[in-house]
Amino acid sequence: MDLGLRHNKTDKTDAYHLALIQRLHHHPVNQLQSPIYKQLNSLSRFYDQLTSDLVMAKNRLHQALQSTFPEIEALFCSAKGKNYWQIVFHYPHCDLVRKDGKKQIINWLMQLKGIGFKHAQKTADKLIDLANKAYPVVSCDSVEVEQAQYYAQRLLSLSKQREQIIERMIKLAQSLPNHDLENLESIPGFAQITAVRVLAELGDLRRFSNSNKINAFIGIDPGRYQSGEIDSSLSITKHGNAVARKLLYRAIGQIDNASKTNPCHIADYYESKKLSSQTQGFKKIAIASIHKLIRTMYALISNDQLYDYNVAIHNQKDFSRN
Repeated sequence: MDLGLRHNKTDKTDAYHLALIQRLHHHPVNQLQSPIYKQLNSLSRFYDQLTSDLVMAKNRLHQALQSTFPEIEALFCSAKGKNYWQIVFHYPHCDLVRKDGKKQIINWLMQLKGIGFKHAQKTADKLIDLANKAYPVVSCDSVEVEQAQYYAQRLLSLSKQREQIIERMIKLAQSLPNHDLENLESIPGFAQITAVRVLAELGDLRRFSNSNKINAFIGIDPGRYQSGEIDSSLSITKHGNAVARKLLYRAIGQIDNASKTNPCHIADYYESKKLSSQTQGFKKIAIASIHKLIRTMYALISNDQLYDYNVAIHNQKDFSRN
């Protein structure tokens, strides 16, 4: 062996160094999880891929509509949703709206989910007005019209697939011999989708000996730089599970929004830090809030209990005293 003096990488040296690491450091044996967690994780990653495809399809639909009927994007508050995509599929070109009468448009709109007569009448008036203002670049029989219809249908299909995956994930999580999903859902601002995806990405939290190891698992543990007399903390390592890190970062915003009607000690901490700190960025405050969220999740699942604001405040006071 070269005793580390050379930077050779071969299968032989890899095997030797892996064996040497285990002999010197005696890493603990990895705890096995239920196979259900593996299925949940695979479904969560598939959901993430479909979300990326959805964003791409939205952008391409927007691009196609610029030549056929760009004004239709102002039909609703936001240019997304099942009803919007169905309308785009049916009326991808402004001339198609002009050809149909108002009564015919209203009757067709009433077939869509959640649209009654008054809503259909109002939507039809706006759709006709937008069509009359539009000046398309291409005709009704152009390739761009086919593209708009294709991406509208693609978005409907992707949206349905995402819903089906979440339903499967919820059924799998509920089949576990514990109340982990229910406990996570009890956190204010934690909707069912967020709870089941966090559970899928983190797995069984009981396999971690403490919450700090979960921080390292998702890469929010701070790095350290030490050289001579210099000893400073760096930004988070960003090692580990990036998907879980993103989910928990977004969850802080959801918890903060929900705190207006459903109080949470994590939101209290987040808001107090934002008010008291003028130099610290919101991202750093959010990361500190994620630490609190992870400790909360770990406690709820380890003790198999639902979230209680009063208990959380009481435990927080006891922790600060110690």
